[in-house]
Amino acid sequence: MDGLVMDGLSSAPAGDEEDDRWCMAVRLLGRVEKHLDTTLQRRHGLPLSEYRALCALSRAQDGEAMRMSELADRIGLKDSTVTRLVGRLETQGLAARAPGAGDGRAVTALITAEGRERYAQATPTYRAALGSALDAARTNIHLADLAAWVRTGLSAIAGTPSAPRSPGRD
Repeated sequence: MDGLVMDGLSSAPAGDEEDDRWCMAVRLLGRVEKHLDTTLQRRHGLPLSEYRALCALSRAQDGEAMRMSELADRIGLKDSTVTRLVGRLETQGLAARAPGAGDGRAVTALITAEGRERYAQATPTYRAALGSALDAARTNIHLADLAAWVRTGLSAIAGTPSAPRSPGRD
Protein backbone atom coordinates (compact mmCIF):
# COMPACT_ATOMS: atom_id res chain seq x y z
CA MET A 1 0.00 0.00 0.00
CA ASP A 2 1.72 3.11 -1.24
CA GLY A 3 2.55 5.63 1.45
CA LEU A 4 0.98 3.65 4.30
CA VAL A 5 2.93 2.39 7.27
CA MET A 6 1.73 -1.14 7.75
CA ASP A 7 3.76 -2.25 10.76
CA GLY A 8 1.62 -0.30 13.23
CA LEU A 9 4.68 0.86 15.15
CA SER A 10 5.05 4.33 13.65
CA SER A 11 1.83 5.94 14.84
CA ALA A 12 -0.69 5.91 17.65
CA PRO A 13 -3.24 3.11 17.55
CA ALA A 14 -6.72 3.88 16.29
CA GLY A 15 -9.41 4.50 18.87
CA ASP A 16 -13.07 3.58 19.03
CA GLU A 17 -14.15 6.51 16.86
CA GLU A 18 -11.67 5.70 14.08
CA ASP A 19 -12.67 2.06 14.30
CA ASP A 20 -16.36 3.02 13.98
CA ARG A 21 -15.67 5.29 11.00
CA TRP A 22 -13.59 2.61 9.32
CA CYS A 23 -16.40 0.09 9.79
CA MET A 24 -18.80 2.55 8.14
CA ALA A 25 -16.41 3.03 5.22
CA VAL A 26 -16.15 -0.74 4.80
CA ARG A 27 -19.94 -0.97 4.99
CA LEU A 28 -20.27 1.59 2.17
CA LEU A 29 -17.67 -0.24 0.12
CA GLY A 30 -19.44 -3.56 0.63
CA ARG A 31 -22.83 -2.17 -0.35
CA VAL A 32 -21.49 -0.46 -3.45
CA GLU A 33 -19.43 -3.47 -4.55
CA LYS A 34 -22.36 -5.85 -4.11
CA HIS A 35 -24.56 -3.58 -6.24
CA LEU A 36 -21.84 -3.21 -8.92
CA ASP A 37 -21.17 -6.95 -9.05
CA THR A 38 -24.85 -7.88 -9.27
CA THR A 39 -25.53 -5.30 -11.98
CA LEU A 40 -22.49 -6.21 -14.11
CA GLN A 41 -23.21 -9.94 -13.80
CA ARG A 42 -26.88 -9.51 -14.71
CA ARG A 43 -26.38 -7.17 -17.67
CA HIS A 44 -23.01 -8.27 -19.05
CA GLY A 45 -22.18 -11.65 -17.49
CA LEU A 46 -19.06 -9.98 -16.13
CA PRO A 47 -18.14 -10.21 -12.44
CA LEU A 48 -16.83 -7.03 -10.82
CA SER A 49 -13.34 -8.53 -10.38
CA GLU A 50 -13.11 -9.21 -14.12
CA TYR A 51 -14.38 -5.72 -14.94
CA ARG A 52 -11.73 -4.21 -12.65
CA ALA A 53 -9.00 -6.28 -14.28
CA LEU A 54 -10.12 -5.19 -17.75
CA CYS A 55 -10.22 -1.59 -16.54
CA ALA A 56 -6.65 -1.75 -15.22
CA LEU A 57 -5.36 -3.55 -18.31
CA SER A 58 -7.08 -1.06 -20.61
CA ARG A 59 -5.26 1.77 -18.83
CA ALA A 60 -1.81 0.21 -19.07
CA GLN A 61 0.65 2.67 -20.54
CA ASP A 62 0.62 2.61 -24.35
CA GLY A 63 -1.26 -0.71 -24.39
CA GLU A 64 1.70 -2.49 -22.84
CA ALA A 65 1.42 -5.72 -20.93
CA MET A 66 1.17 -5.42 -17.16
CA ARG A 67 3.00 -7.60 -14.67
CA MET A 68 0.66 -9.79 -12.66
CA SER A 69 1.92 -8.29 -9.40
CA GLU A 70 1.13 -4.76 -10.63
CA LEU A 71 -2.33 -5.84 -11.74
CA ALA A 72 -2.90 -7.44 -8.34
CA ASP A 73 -1.86 -4.23 -6.62
CA ARG A 74 -4.09 -2.07 -8.82
CA ILE A 75 -7.23 -4.11 -8.22
CA GLY A 76 -6.52 -5.07 -4.62
CA LEU A 77 -6.25 -8.83 -4.98
CA LYS A 78 -3.55 -11.37 -4.16
CA ASP A 79 -1.14 -12.40 -6.91
CA SER A 80 -2.46 -15.98 -6.95
CA THR A 81 -6.05 -14.75 -7.25
CA VAL A 82 -5.10 -12.49 -10.16
CA THR A 83 -3.36 -15.36 -11.92
CA ARG A 84 -6.61 -17.36 -11.83
CA LEU A 85 -8.62 -14.26 -12.81
CA VAL A 86 -6.43 -13.60 -15.85
CA GLY A 87 -6.77 -17.29 -16.75
CA ARG A 88 -10.56 -16.87 -16.84
CA LEU A 89 -10.24 -13.71 -18.95
CA GLU A 90 -7.85 -15.52 -21.28
CA THR A 91 -10.29 -18.41 -21.70
CA GLN A 92 -12.96 -15.87 -22.75
CA GLY A 93 -10.57 -14.17 -25.20
CA LEU A 94 -10.60 -10.93 -23.17
CA ALA A 95 -6.94 -10.96 -22.08
CA ALA A 96 -3.72 -12.72 -22.98
CA ARG A 97 -0.63 -13.70 -21.04
CA ALA A 98 2.90 -13.11 -22.21
CA PRO A 99 6.39 -13.55 -20.76
CA GLY A 100 7.72 -10.43 -19.05
CA ALA A 101 10.11 -8.35 -21.11
CA GLY A 102 13.67 -8.88 -19.91
CA ASP A 103 12.63 -11.42 -17.25
CA GLY A 104 11.67 -14.87 -18.46
CA ARG A 105 10.27 -15.76 -15.04
CA ALA A 106 7.77 -12.89 -14.97
CA VAL A 107 4.33 -13.24 -16.52
CA THR A 108 2.40 -10.28 -17.83
CA ALA A 109 -1.17 -9.77 -18.97
CA LEU A 110 -2.62 -7.57 -21.65
CA ILE A 111 -6.11 -6.78 -22.80
CA THR A 112 -7.24 -8.06 -26.19
CA ALA A 113 -9.37 -6.16 -28.72
CA GLU A 114 -12.35 -8.26 -27.58
CA GLY A 115 -11.54 -7.36 -23.99
CA ARG A 116 -11.47 -3.65 -24.83
CA GLU A 117 -14.86 -3.97 -26.51
CA ARG A 118 -16.38 -5.86 -23.57
CA TYR A 119 -14.96 -3.29 -21.15
CA ALA A 120 -16.35 -0.42 -23.26
CA GLN A 121 -19.79 -2.08 -23.35
CA ALA A 122 -19.87 -2.62 -19.57
CA THR A 123 -18.49 0.79 -18.51
CA PRO A 124 -21.74 2.80 -18.90
CA THR A 125 -23.55 0.16 -16.80
CA TYR A 126 -20.79 0.22 -14.19
CA ARG A 127 -20.85 4.01 -13.94
CA ALA A 128 -24.65 4.19 -13.75
CA ALA A 129 -24.69 1.54 -11.01
CA LEU A 130 -21.90 3.32 -9.11
CA GLY A 131 -23.77 6.62 -9.24
CA SER A 132 -26.98 4.96 -8.11
CA ALA A 133 -25.30 3.17 -5.20
CA LEU A 134 -23.51 6.32 -4.03
CA ASP A 135 -26.67 8.40 -4.24
CA ALA A 136 -28.54 5.78 -2.20
CA ALA A 137 -25.74 5.79 0.41
CA ARG A 138 -26.06 9.56 0.77
CA THR A 139 -29.42 9.02 2.48
CA ASN A 140 -27.71 7.21 5.38
CA ILE A 141 -26.43 9.73 7.94
CA HIS A 142 -23.37 7.60 8.69
CA LEU A 143 -22.42 7.03 5.05
CA ALA A 144 -23.49 10.37 3.57
CA ASP A 145 -20.22 12.26 3.89
CA LEU A 146 -18.06 9.47 2.47
CA ALA A 147 -20.53 8.85 -0.36
CA ALA A 148 -20.70 12.58 -1.12
CA TRP A 149 -16.91 12.80 -1.21
CA VAL A 150 -16.64 9.88 -3.63
CA ARG A 151 -19.43 11.34 -5.79
CA THR A 152 -18.34 14.99 -5.83
CA GLY A 153 -14.86 15.28 -4.33
CA LEU A 154 -16.34 17.53 -1.63
CA SER A 155 -17.24 16.86 1.96
CA ALA A 156 -21.02 16.93 2.52
CA ILE A 157 -20.39 18.46 5.93
CA ALA A 158 -17.80 21.12 5.26
CA GLY A 159 -18.07 21.55 1.48
CA THR A 160 -14.29 21.48 1.28
CA PRO A 161 -12.43 20.03 -1.68
CA SER A 162 -10.73 16.68 -1.35
CA ALA A 163 -7.04 16.02 -1.76
CA PRO A 164 -5.90 16.05 -5.39
CA ARG A 165 -6.12 12.79 -7.25
CA SER A 166 -2.77 11.17 -7.85
CA PRO A 167 -1.83 10.44 -11.48
CA GLY A 168 -2.25 6.92 -12.75
CA ARG A 169 -4.88 5.85 -10.20
CA ASP A 170 -7.71 3.67 -11.44
